Amino acid sequence: MLHEVLAAYLERVERAILQCHNAYVERYTEEILTSDRASIRIRIRFEQGHLLEINEAVVIVDNKLVALDYRYHCQDEQNRLVFRYDSTPHFPYLPNSPYHKHLPDKVIASDQPDIEQVVQEAMEASG
Repeated sequence: MLHEVLAAYLERVERAILQCHNAYVERYTEEILTSDRASIRIRIRFEQGHLLEINEAVVIVDNKLVALDYRYHCQDEQNRLVFRYDSTPHFPYLPNSPYHKHLPDKVIASDQPDIEQVVQEAMEASG
């Protein structure tokens, strides 16, 4: 049986994706590894050509959802970066490393955003 916190999170992700207007889901994969661990891979294509990719590996620790790894990548119709949040530890000088956000012309410190925030940011970027 799936842990209730994980089940609730996966439902929240699905609801956030359903809020995407003028878009379609190219891929939606939930991989349930154990009752308290899962990975998701989602590709959403917006009418204007923008793409949002969501990749997460999450686990429940002490009844709380913890991201083991994440990457939220948004690009425009020309395949140019709009933004990407990720947890790859390649910017150790940032205050909250490894968490950061890539923008077209710089990398900034950023906490892991909420999934609804990522989807909203991508919808706004796509027009």
